[in-house]
Amino acid sequence: MAELADIFGDAGALAEAIPGYAPRAAQIEMAQAIADAISAGQHLIAEAGTGTGKTFAYLIPAILSRKKVIVSTGTKNLQDQLFNKDIPVIRKALTRTPFKASLLKGRANYLCTYRLDQALNSAFGYSQEDAAALAKIHAWGKRTKAGDVSEVADVQDGDPIWFHATSTADNCLGQECPDYADCFLVKARKQAQESDVVVVNHHLLCADWSIRETGFGELLPDAEVVIIDEAHQLADTASNFLGVTISGKQLTDLADDALAEYFTDAKDMPDLRTACEDLQHEVKDMRLAFGLELRRGDWQDIETNPKIAGALESLQKQLARLTDQLERASVRSKGLESCFDRAEALDVQLETLINDRDGQWIKWYETYNKSFTLSRTPLDIAKEFRGFMARHKAAWIFTSATLSVANNFAHFSRSLGLGGADSRSWESPFDYPNQALFYHPKGLPQPNDQDFTDKIVEFALPVLEASRGRAFFLFTSHRALQRAAQLLDGRIDHPLLVQGTRSKAALLDQFKELGNAVLLATASFWEGVDVRGDALSCVIIDKLPFASPGDPVLKARMSAIEKQGRNPFFEHQLPSAIIMLRQGIGRLIRDVNDRGVLMVCDPRLLKRSYGQMFLDSVPAMRRSRDIEDVRRFFNEVSD
Repeated sequence: MAELADIFGDAGALAEAIPGYAPRAAQIEMAQAIADAISAGQHLIAEAGTGTGKTFAYLIPAILSRKKVIVSTGTKNLQDQLFNKDIPVIRKALTRTPFKASLLKGRANYLCTYRLDQALNSAFGYSQEDAAALAKIHAWGKRTKAGDVSEVADVQDGDPIWFHATSTADNCLGQECPDYADCFLVKARKQAQESDVVVVNHHLLCADWSIRETGFGELLPDAEVVIIDEAHQLADTASNFLGVTISGKQLTDLADDALAEYFTDAKDMPDLRTACEDLQHEVKDMRLAFGLELRRGDWQDIETNPKIAGALESLQKQLARLTDQLERASVRSKGLESCFDRAEALDVQLETLINDRDGQWIKWYETYNKSFTLSRTPLDIAKEFRGFMARHKAAWIFTSATLSVANNFAHFSRSLGLGGADSRSWESPFDYPNQALFYHPKGLPQPNDQDFTDKIVEFALPVLEASRGRAFFLFTSHRALQRAAQLLDGRIDHPLLVQGTRSKAALLDQFKELGNAVLLATASFWEGVDVRGDALSCVIIDKLPFASPGDPVLKARMSAIEKQGRNPFFEHQLPSAIIMLRQGIGRLIRDVNDRGVLMVCDPRLLKRSYGQMFLDSVPAMRRSRDIEDVRRFFNEVSD
């Protein structure tokens, strides 16, 4: 305790390393609780309100323990922030405790020189834009040391051309690769194995758990401390990885790669080329069979629709045919052998998916503009995750700003099977009663009202005028977002930014730069977004964020809970919505000097009995139903 108090104190190591540093009692208490858990080898659920400084509160005691530590964050952006900003500050402060840290991402984040060379020498032609992008990647590849694709600023992260310059677990040749000795992914893994602190993300953590070939499995057995940041996201990520998902893109990529290998090593096998091209056509036909609408539906939709069922049967037959052709060609080269292994694995997965009748799984599909996914997801992951933790004898720390519902951790604990874990909570140090106002106007329409969005926009307009823009308007559906964008266009005197018109990062930068914009957004802006200062002074939320009752995964989970004699609404739907709302509200106050208004447009907050649980879970702000209080609040700021 004395050592931590010295580091976090007003004249301690952090004060020397960080200009303007101020000690926070909650941060020191959290750091001590984590130090105790690590020392005892116990598991801890640690909820820390916005502004507690939880990153330093878990990293510093973990580093001081001198144990092998793995930190998993929610996204790659948070990984980069933790590794490139937070860890250097801690290293500067802990001069007497040197440590080695490394960043490890999934294989798709590293340049594959073998596949890049293949692409550059391919018989296929590229568009002018793609050829230019490949040339930029090639030039960067000659000078990069880490091979992290995020280093390439002028080729966007999501550009499809990266498929030709990175590998997947499916197409990686492993130790048979001629470039293996210089492989950036292999180097990153080796560095991680030799480090005291390894920063990963939930996708990588769960990929190891699902026994996929990511290399992370080489690290976890050695970990003595595993810290899960943004832990409220873990159950959903884990659920996706424990299941089986086959995408149209996976099948098309297989056909493309097999075709490239055909031109190189099997031109005398015309049936192989035909099988590749036919699979490409079947994937397109399968997507068309679903119709033009983007949707997420139950597997029964496939089984009861002759057109979709027929397309799936044809797709399965064509995949089997390509698998046969690749088996014959596999002796020709390592590339063809790799394609055969992929085809065989996909063939088995598709067979499992189609014929599964086990009640422990949820089968569903989702369509995208040019692709689709067919998925099998576990009903419950708690037992699996408990076993996963038991196999790795480490102290597990789960932390986030939003893990409890009305000060109860039962929902989070149940989702991951953490029955025996200690749980602690520290409130935000921000002065919410003086820094924020919660506005909930009278006369709001019911959420099922056909003109709900039109009506709440009218309620929001005077708030946006009082806040002088500087607002996030958050929606629970894309349809509502688009309607609001139409209604607000030309009706506000501030720049209007709409999610989907540019990348998330570009929109966020533009929002901060403008200083008076109104940003309309959905799910991805509800969490993990940090805008400090006056640029964000108002957050408007259209509805309480209940998941769509028509979602096939939610329907199946709720049905299973009901069959066990429990209440699915209060055990699953309501806690999930409360945590999501808390995340959205968390965008408003990010610093001790921030001030702002929160507006929630859903009348169920006061008219339904469960509304009180939402109110009990949000910070203790002043509350008002009068627009004049909103105007006075913002006038106080400008005065």
